Amino acid sequence: MFSFNKMTRSAAAVSLLALTACAAGPAKDSPQATVEKVNGAPITRAQLDRTIKALVGQRDLKQLPPDMLKKATDAALNQLTAAELLYQDGMKLGVKDLDKQVTERITQSKYQYPSQAEFDKALKSVDMTQKDLEEAARKDIVINNLIVQRFADKADVSEAEVRKYYEENKLKQFTQGERLKVSHILIGVAKDASIDAKRQAMEKALAVLKRVKGGEPFADVAKKESTSPTKNQGGSIGIIGKGQTMPPFEKAAFALKPGEISNVVETALGYHIIKVEQKLPPATERYEDVKNQIAGNIKREKIRQLLATYVEQLRGKAKIEKV
Repeated sequence: MFSFNKMTRSAAAVSLLALTACAAGPAKDSPQATVEKVNGAPITRAQLDRTIKALVGQRDLKQLPPDMLKKATDAALNQLTAAELLYQDGMKLGVKDLDKQVTERITQSKYQYPSQAEFDKALKSVDMTQKDLEEAARKDIVINNLIVQRFADKADVSEAEVRKYYEENKLKQFTQGERLKVSHILIGVAKDASIDAKRQAMEKALAVLKRVKGGEPFADVAKKESTSPTKNQGGSIGIIGKGQTMPPFEKAAFALKPGEISNVVETALGYHIIKVEQKLPPATERYEDVKNQIAGNIKREKIRQLLATYVEQLRGKAKIEKV
């Protein structure tokens, strides 16, 4: 499904913000100001800033050290330039029902939100308008079509390549350590909650602990008392490995034997009561179970390399002007 985070990371993300109507054009530091032209097509300050923020995960660029800001700016501009070159080239191929595809993708995005107001709020949180999003979707569709038409068939992956990758990376990528099948009951409380609120939550957790250690079915209590979304599954988290949960939770869980219930464990989410349902020994995934995943990863890497070479070819023919 189309998402704002994906689009702000995408090299295809662009802006359709209207230029300020004045003879001299917008100020150099204005969001509408052009920072670069790619075969005459403008890349704006708004696009650049938005892409930088996505790359560094920082909303306030003024907080970045100058050297980090420069590296991020160069990387973002390089990404936007590549996207514009691919978009321009992709438009030469044509895309059937492009406007319809854009509309459908925006509609899918809206389905994620309960109202237009929430949708607009989400857009604002990533410094975008709906027109920005529509143009981002348009570029993404055009570039993806270009990739399929020109590169997908050139990135064949043989069985031998897949098998070789599996054997070379079996221990590192496809062997799992000890794992646990775990359930929990969470009595949630905010990190910045008052001392009184935390005390009340702890008291409730202790009362719940007494019930499950007294023999009341863990799943039933979880459904009634837990504040975690897992309550709907009787508190079941599923299978976890080391490094996948918060350290206090992991330490307590891996110290338990199957069927045992922990004491109250505090994390940033609140107070947990953990039950280990089953311990699973270390295991290596079978080749047959992961070969399609490996083939897909190899194909994507081949396409990425072909695309990088192609972009450099497009750069060599393009007129790119810094403003």
